Amino acid sequence: MAKIPELRTLVFNACLLAASSLIVTGCASIMATAGNTLAGNLSTAILNQDDPELVRDGAPAYLLLLDSFVAGSPYNQSALSAAANLYAAYGVVFVDDPDRARKLTLRARSYGRRSLCVADQKACDIWELTYADFVIALQGLDKKDVAALYTFGVSWIAYVQAHSEDWVALAKLPQVQATMQRVQEIDPQYQQSNVEHFLALLDTIRPPALGGNFEAGIAHYRRAISLSGGKDLSIKVDCARYYARTLYDRELHDRLLNEVLSADPVHEGFTLFNTLAQKEAQELLDSADDYF
Repeated sequence: MAKIPELRTLVFNACLLAASSLIVTGCASIMATAGNTLAGNLSTAILNQDDPELVRDGAPAYLLLLDSFVAGSPYNQSALSAAANLYAAYGVVFVDDPDRARKLTLRARSYGRRSLCVADQKACDIWELTYADFVIALQGLDKKDVAALYTFGVSWIAYVQAHSEDWVALAKLPQVQATMQRVQEIDPQYQQSNVEHFLALLDTIRPPALGGNFEAGIAHYRRAISLSGGKDLSIKVDCARYYARTLYDRELHDRLLNEVLSADPVHEGFTLFNTLAQKEAQELLDSADDYF
């Protein structure tokens, strides 16, 4: 079975956005109002930072802060989800040591599972089910569970990314896809562009024999770009990398990447993602002659 391609920017994007809202709205029982304001401002500062290395150096302190929130309130769903999101984001984007990335994303997955279990006891141990039973169990979740279910899915795909040598982990990708599809079914408005982006990737990172669907994938990419208002440049980078390259569509590949490079990366909530995306776009263009 082939390794899963890197999904680093999307995982970071999805995780940090989710964690930002969860910390601000869900941790009142753990933090005073001033603390909530600090956490919200810190998340916003990370999202709007144009220096990824500064985030790499500063984020570990934030992770320890989240660990302390969970230790103080181990059944607080919002605290667990925020911790899952941030550990997943940091583990797949800023950690180069594979062993350390596996350790961090294992913790992310654990927090994500605990969050889902707290949100709905029917979902405890859902990840141990066969695919068919897993899909049936997802139908028992509803709108009150959507935030935890989304975090569960994102932390799981981060875990798979870091454990890409593990065939058992890779075999669970259909469950990850079913999770994101269920999020969309429950609440089509929830994290719209990120859910569409995930579904696009899950349809295009695998060949058809392993569940890939490129026709559905390009439709998801287009919707994701539209829903983000074109502000999230990582969507176009991933469309070029996983869709255009796989189909050897050089014209689409170069057009998308040049659009990314010519765009203004500074947008509220997207500056860090876009800075990373533009670096990746240049690397893909630089290697295009060898690839095509």
